[in-house]
Amino acid sequence: MSLPRRALPAVLATTTLVAALAACGGSGGGSAAPSPSAAAPASAGATPAVQLIKPGQLTTCTQLPYEPFQFRQGDKIVGFDVDMVDLVAQRLGVTQQIVETPFDNIQSGVALDTGLCDIGAAAMTITDTRKQNLDFSDPYFDATQALLVPPNSPITGADQLQGKRLGVQNGTTGQEYATKNLSGAELVVFDDIGLELTAVQTGGVDAAINDNAPLLDFAGKNAGFKVTAQFNTGEQYGYAVKKGNTALAQAVNGAIADAKSSGKYKELFTKWFPAAPAS
Repeated sequence: MSLPRRALPAVLATTTLVAALAACGGSGGGSAAPSPSAAAPASAGATPAVQLIKPGQLTTCTQLPYEPFQFRQGDKIVGFDVDMVDLVAQRLGVTQQIVETPFDNIQSGVALDTGLCDIGAAAMTITDTRKQNLDFSDPYFDATQALLVPPNSPITGADQLQGKRLGVQNGTTGQEYATKNLSGAELVVFDDIGLELTAVQTGGVDAAINDNAPLLDFAGKNAGFKVTAQFNTGEQYGYAVKKGNTALAQAVNGAIADAKSSGKYKELFTKWFPAAPAS
């Protein structure tokens, strides 16, 4: 990413999550008053006028759950990504509204191209393949792939996955990594991480691979579950906009930069990753 890296100490597992920063069916935060169909940035001259699909709101596509980036808490959708995109909405003088859609609709660009939303925020890794269909913001979170196992599992790494059932999430870099590098395992594909984690809990799979942040978060909240390995994939998350939507991309980049310089990013990081102080 173009942001400094932060280390998540191994408090949720025996491994380390490196983070510099990283979704829906409800409304997010955002307290600024609505505007007409075009939204102007809060700071004069920061970006050209941004055209939004609905007047007065920044519509965000994501897939739930992906805790702590985006998930339901009571009747609200909350999380790190939700709070960060609220900053973009405030910059534009509008409010954020969140729409839940399958992850593949976001990473393929379909959700943006069909006008379902203005921005995709789903803890999504920036890849060359996705760049063919989306424009990304500056990177805002460093991630890598991790291996989650249930209590008392003997699996400590890739070497123990031979012949085992390994859960992967459809359309993700975890699925891609497992397909290329963990050929000895039987891959079981799930539409979302919630189903994948449930399979680990119920014995439907022997282990699961996904991004380290949500797996470490899950392990920290569920006794006995462990992240026993991480694979250094050097991934970076970005927020996605429709190809050619330069004005919105600039607004997003401005909000990320402002959050970093003002200390707001550190505040949100500490809020959602309390065991890993941001530096």
